[in-house]
Amino acid sequence: MDLGIRGRRAIVCASSRGLGRACAEALAREGVHLTLNARESGALDEAVEAIAKAHGVEVAGVAGDIAAEETRHALLEACPAPDILVNNYGGPAPGRFDDWDRDAWIDALDANMLAPLAMIRAVLAGMRERGFGRIVNITSAMVKTPVSPMGLSTGARTGLTSVCKALSRDVAHANVTLNNLLPERIDTARQRGMAELHAKLAGISIDQAYDAMKASIAAGRLGRPEELGDACAFLCSAQAGFISGQNLQLDGGSYSGLI
Repeated sequence: MDLGIRGRRAIVCASSRGLGRACAEALAREGVHLTLNARESGALDEAVEAIAKAHGVEVAGVAGDIAAEETRHALLEACPAPDILVNNYGGPAPGRFDDWDRDAWIDALDANMLAPLAMIRAVLAGMRERGFGRIVNITSAMVKTPVSPMGLSTGARTGLTSVCKALSRDVAHANVTLNNLLPERIDTARQRGMAELHAKLAGISIDQAYDAMKASIAAGRLGRPEELGDACAFLCSAQAGFISGQNLQLDGGSYSGLI
């Protein structure tokens, strides 16, 4: 299927590896020109070069932490009129509610709620004026199925979800959509870190920790980053203009709720 976005321009945050990189690759295959972002310049340069070579699209990179205002400003200078915005940022580490002080909560909100909202605020008016915009936030399954060790993540990301749901109703008439991808157990470096932590706490091997993760998924396996990337590309497509304000679970059928 031709997604009808060839020649469009996208900002993809935190995109040198993992889920952000998968989204960037999927968009590049559709002919979308990219502005990528990552904290580490070496990994970012590699991603820029590899994607441009593989897909023949224009690719620029802006190094820096997306939670920092100067990084967001630089991204918007590099791509002042994006048609597509993919918000992504690694979630806070799991922990205990009793250990999280005010600074921990503020850091989580800055990175996983306020930073993506600042990017949305900066691009929304232009998308509305041009009559096309696709905004996708990579959040977490914890938005719908919160567990206490992931409280920092679910708190911040649920706030982002709520604001975007409200905004989606205001801009749908202008062919601008806002949707969220909710991944669970996708095979990335972050998932590796979670497996290592589980193995250490439970006194088991990494392989056993991975087996436990797979057993928790109805599909019996971890998700592949490219599966999320392709879902992102479709939500950014011309055909997806009637889909907005939605939360798409990518969890191998594991979510037990109805809505």
